[in-house]
Amino acid sequence: MNRKSSVLRFVLLSFAVAWLSACASAPSSKPVNTTQVGFVEEGIASFYANKYQFRTTANGERFNQFASTAAHKTLPFNSRVRVTNLDNGKSVIVRINDRGPFIEGRIIDLSRSSFSEIADTSAGLARVRIEVVP
Repeated sequence: MNRKSSVLRFVLLSFAVAWLSACASAPSSKPVNTTQVGFVEEGIASFYANKYQFRTTANGERFNQFASTAAHKTLPFNSRVRVTNLDNGKSVIVRINDRGPFIEGRIIDLSRSSFSEIADTSAGLARVRIEVVP
């Protein structure tokens, strides 16, 4: 194989790699769908067990007990949600980055630190209202 042929192959291979990498998709950080703003739901909140720390969430992130994140069955990823404890009025804003909870009667799973801002973790559950905020 001569030098000119090698250079041509290199150029073509480089072009193919660049073209294919442009087709790859990255995780989306699109803003929340504005039709969801104002969505309200009431029910029971729980929090993730420690065994989920650093596991991959449904949107591909690593779960972090100290982040202000949560799981909801249907709200779009990256939705911001105000979670208000109906018994004491305390609230916290979290970002949806996972799916769940999958236990009947529960509407949201919070990170441990987020749950502790609105309720005592020893209780394990709290009656809440969730509202999507801008």
